[in-house]
Amino acid sequence: MFREASVFSTRTVGYIALVGAVVGYGGLWPVTRRAIETIPPFWFASLRMWVGLLILIAVLYFTRRLRLPSRHDLPLILSIGFLMLAFYTTLMHIALLYVEAGRAALLGYTTPLWVMPAAYFLFGETPSRRKLFGMAIAIIGLVILFNPGAFDWSDNNVILGNALLLICALLWSVTIIHIRGHRPVLSPIQLAPFQLMISASFICLIALIFEPPPDIGNWTGAEAGLFAYGATFGTALAMMSVTTCVRYLPTVVSTVGLLGAPVCALVLSVLFLDEALTADLATGLVLIVGGIALVSVPDRKPAGET
Repeated sequence: MFREASVFSTRTVGYIALVGAVVGYGGLWPVTRRAIETIPPFWFASLRMWVGLLILIAVLYFTRRLRLPSRHDLPLILSIGFLMLAFYTTLMHIALLYVEAGRAALLGYTTPLWVMPAAYFLFGETPSRRKLFGMAIAIIGLVILFNPGAFDWSDNNVILGNALLLICALLWSVTIIHIRGHRPVLSPIQLAPFQLMISASFICLIALIFEPPPDIGNWTGAEAGLFAYGATFGTALAMMSVTTCVRYLPTVVSTVGLLGAPVCALVLSVLFLDEALTADLATGLVLIVGGIALVSVPDRKPAGET
């Protein structure tokens, strides 16, 4: 994302990118929630991805990193393009019609909880006690979010929305498992435009079938601003920021730091969407984010092991 310069150390660049990723992805949830109140959801998703795609292509072109992918990277492009982007985004936009943005972001980021058992069965990775403890804490947080006193089990739309968000997390988990077993030729940011192209095309097809075309010419300033944020900060800059912070920061810092995204989403939703920060939601947030942090942080290697 950033060209290294003597003014900034790589560590500083990494922290700047981390803030960009947290604000970009964290802000995308409440922005999308507000935008789809007046803009057809699938059109909003597709158009912001097309614009984000063009921004990424421009950045890669001017930094001389634009490359066509090899056949070796095709499975990864398809996996991320369909599962992590197209299907995830489609279900996310449907869910946000019925679920508050803060709660939605929290559920959507439970991915590490599903990756851990999958890694055990597929790769034989035995989780440490800390990871098991973290998963138990996060599951308790989920139970609190879905207890009868805090959750309206009589509203089918609310149940559907929450279920779709958990499916989103599962889809992302499957993709992460695939990523772990694949060594790409190109870097993640070089593959991103092709993955976005698949996702944008898929969601555009859904929009053409199920939604009327958006009246872009009559968008209000607020609608245009929401779209601009979603396309730039929430898509292109967020993707560049994630790859940059992962590259320049220690794994522990980047992994735990990115958990700021659902926290950011919840805070912005409370401040700007007037969503209620109930005791159940706050408790669930602390337990889930804390549990995910324990699950995500790499275990220390024994002394002398490289």
